[in-house]
Amino acid sequence: MSDEPDLLALENQVCFALAVAARGVIGAYRPLLEPLGLTHPQYLVMLSLWGIEPQSQRDLARALQLDPATLSPLLKRLESQGYVDRSRRVGDERTLDIRLTPEGRALREQALGIPPAVVERLGMSIDELTELRESLGRVIEAVQPTS
Repeated sequence: MSDEPDLLALENQVCFALAVAARGVIGAYRPLLEPLGLTHPQYLVMLSLWGIEPQSQRDLARALQLDPATLSPLLKRLESQGYVDRSRRVGDERTLDIRLTPEGRALREQALGIPPAVVERLGMSIDELTELRESLGRVIEAVQPTS
């Protein structure tokens, strides 16, 4: 029997580890987001808007690395919940600007407890999570299409 690792063993696959970890981490967010009426993708939209607003739909899609067709239903749902407004930009009808409503801004205060709760659930130090995020950032950068 060889001492070489089996390159096709499931437990040796980075893709498998990333997929399972992603499902698990997103699952840890679910009970924290439910009281806010948000799904994880909607939470990511809100995080981006809490950081910068208004944003064009195109810029928001780029920031979230989502296809605009995927982002559009998320925005419609957030608008129906009263968290965002979508409006055509004055002077450029082709651009759709996304702004938080007062309710959307107020939701930020309720969301402040989410990151510490996730950190506690994961049982990892802030340093470990920072190192993981930086490593994942390098993975994301490596798989980006070259233009």
